[in-house]
Amino acid sequence: MDKDLTVSQLDRQIILNNDLAIAEIQKQTRIQGIYFEDKLCFTKSMVATYFEVELRTVERYVSENQEEISGNGYEVLKGKRLKEFLACVSEQDVPDINVGNISNRTPQLAIFDFRSFLNLAMLLVESPTAKSLRQVMLDIVIDFINQKAGGATKYINQRDSDFIGAFLQEENYRKEFTDALRDYVDMGNAKYGIYTDKIYQSIFREKAREYKQILKLSSKDRVRDTFYSEILTLIASYECGLAELIKQQSEKLGRKLNNWELSDLFKAFESLPLWKPLIIQARTKMASRDMALRDAFHYQLEEYIKPLEKEEYERFLGAAGDELEKLMSENQDVLKRLKESE
Repeated sequence: MDKDLTVSQLDRQIILNNDLAIAEIQKQTRIQGIYFEDKLCFTKSMVATYFEVELRTVERYVSENQEEISGNGYEVLKGKRLKEFLACVSEQDVPDINVGNISNRTPQLAIFDFRSFLNLAMLLVESPTAKSLRQVMLDIVIDFINQKAGGATKYINQRDSDFIGAFLQEENYRKEFTDALRDYVDMGNAKYGIYTDKIYQSIFREKAREYKQILKLSSKDRVRDTFYSEILTLIASYECGLAELIKQQSEKLGRKLNNWELSDLFKAFESLPLWKPLIIQARTKMASRDMALRDAFHYQLEEYIKPLEKEEYERFLGAAGDELEKLMSENQDVLKRLKESE
């Protein structure tokens, strides 16, 4: 993730879509505001005071980034909701913050919720306070994700309830594939690594070695242990389909395939139109999740990176992931025996 959040809307949105991290930032920074509709809110004057900038500076940033900031919770109150907000202002003690010149005659009022307040902090280049807050936000988000992942984000994929099933399924199809290479292809042992890399390159444009470098995996780390369930399932589909085609072609010819024949077979197989939507989905999930959850940037997949949906953060960092991680830890021996019995 780019450490200068002022230049990348993608990086800003990766943080802002993470409800769990936003709550942690609010908890740790203890920034005070006005609670309205169960959310922490701020007027423009409060924002300007906090960041030590002119009110017109805040208004300029809002005007220049209207769509982004509004999408993250900035809004203009009118009518009944404005009256309810003003009532909250009068009822709450907001020390040392300039709420602004507002009264019951104010026709409308712009407010920031905490998410849009942080959004503005990511944009403000004039404010030293905003710069300091940006660094704090990055530190909190990274520490929070590491903590939720038990200090090893490389295995954060395993906090998904679909992982175990996909992992065991892929192991079965992996054996079918390697058996087909062994029985029906006349090449040396290098064929296993070569065609594993070909599958990886076809799906996410990286060889195993390149993937390991991006995720900073050690030589002892198994690449497939770090794949998301959707990636494992797509790899399994490749392996299952290729194994059957290799077998059929070998039996048709009455001999093992040579390297040229297998290469042609693979090219035809990966070019099938049915793979296109599945590969786009896989690349998007891998690139986007790794950027947000592992702070890992896949250069070859840059065009597929998107901010994660809030549900994705809950899937890997929420309570369900906590329970799954606990269950897997408590049943390591059982899972190992189950895998070995397949």
